[in-house]
Amino acid sequence: MATETTMTNKPTGSALMEKIVALCKRRGFIFPSSEIYGGLNGFWDFGPLGVELKNNLRDWWWESNVRKPPTGPDGHEIDIVGMDCAIISHPKVWEASGHVAGFADPMVDCKACRGRFRADQIDVPCPLKPSKTVGNFEKCELTEARAFNLMFKTNVGALEDASSYAYLRPETAQGMFYNFKNVLDTTRVKVPFGIAQCGKGFRNEITPRNFIFRSREFEMMEIEFFVHPTEATEWYQFWRNTRYNWWCSLGLQGKNLRLRDHDPDELAHYAKDAGGCCDVEYAFPFSGEKGFTELEGIAYRSNFDLTQHVKCSGVKLDYFDTKRNEHYLPHVIEPAAGLTRGLLAVICEGYDVDESRPSPELLRIHPRLAPIKAGIFPLVNKDGMPEIAEKIYKDVRNQVGPAQMDEKQSIGKRYARMDEAGTPFCITIDGQTREDGTVTVRYRDTGTQERIHQDQVVTFLRQKLSEEFRPGAR
Repeated sequence: MATETTMTNKPTGSALMEKIVALCKRRGFIFPSSEIYGGLNGFWDFGPLGVELKNNLRDWWWESNVRKPPTGPDGHEIDIVGMDCAIISHPKVWEASGHVAGFADPMVDCKACRGRFRADQIDVPCPLKPSKTVGNFEKCELTEARAFNLMFKTNVGALEDASSYAYLRPETAQGMFYNFKNVLDTTRVKVPFGIAQCGKGFRNEITPRNFIFRSREFEMMEIEFFVHPTEATEWYQFWRNTRYNWWCSLGLQGKNLRLRDHDPDELAHYAKDAGGCCDVEYAFPFSGEKGFTELEGIAYRSNFDLTQHVKCSGVKLDYFDTKRNEHYLPHVIEPAAGLTRGLLAVICEGYDVDESRPSPELLRIHPRLAPIKAGIFPLVNKDGMPEIAEKIYKDVRNQVGPAQMDEKQSIGKRYARMDEAGTPFCITIDGQTREDGTVTVRYRDTGTQERIHQDQVVTFLRQKLSEEFRPGAR
């Protein structure tokens, strides 16, 4: 059994991001959208491996919250139901939520380059001279800041006038609020309970940047958890800790992950108080001087949203609590995570460089998230090895998850391809397999190898995929 000695020479900052972006393109995780036409800034396409990784992350979130929800503070399993709301809703939804009037960023224009930039983020390269930043170049002529609404506007129906205006949703939350009564009427849920949704949002970012972190089309995983006002603080603390621990379970822990409470001056308009908003933050390579950037927000929204929709729709949305014999508008705790950002965090955390390997780059990602669960390799394309490999490949694909059979190039190059794809295990069929039925299992993180019987491959993989993730462990 061989053991590799890890020698890491991992880059940092922008150099690290360049390596990660290149690997994502090379291995089929993420492509620039419409690339053959020059691309479209702020939009990305997820390739064969990227869509598997994204779906695995989304499914794990759904499994952890809807199908097998956590146990609440009282020791009982909580109720969370799912929804999938329309991307375009009635325009009055966004008037009620405050997005039409207030969902805007302060923007400045440069008369010299005709560029537009966020007033609070002008530390970006100047289009006229990339070595300088906007505002720190003598030719920059910046205007006064003015508000720019970030919602994508469209028209619904045959007419294209003010009467047909609608918006692509900038968040998924509002669909769960305006459907609150529908959920109550069609299920047996009782407060406290939650509504969960995964879906796309759209924001017309002026300066999309940092790969898929800040883009114009993105995906979110959100819960609106409805509680009695007197229990809101307890439930906020519960979700605050639960969501942080969930990200830790993916392998995002230690120095790169933190939980930060909001300062009073950064509270959202719906926030109840400073003690009711926090962010799970990750140290992305581009986080710069701040060191950390938001991955998920947990907010105590009070009953702001339900109150607004009652006012604007004229429909009663109050809840009758039979135990308390009381009518009230529930307060809401909202854990809102970025699926796209989560995927990027997993890739950034997993990316590593091991100079002791012929091809040093690899992704040490959680086996449960891995797009390919196992690589199946006949050592040579003869002596019955391809036939044995084909059977193992079909068994793994049908009983465990996505697998890849590869017969081309040296075994070292095949290992390297799987390392870059984040594949946790490789199974090699060699001459000894024909003698005693055993195959070689190689571990991605350590490079160590062991032999198991070919009939035990499926059982072995199932067991390993169910274990707690410890990068580098055997």
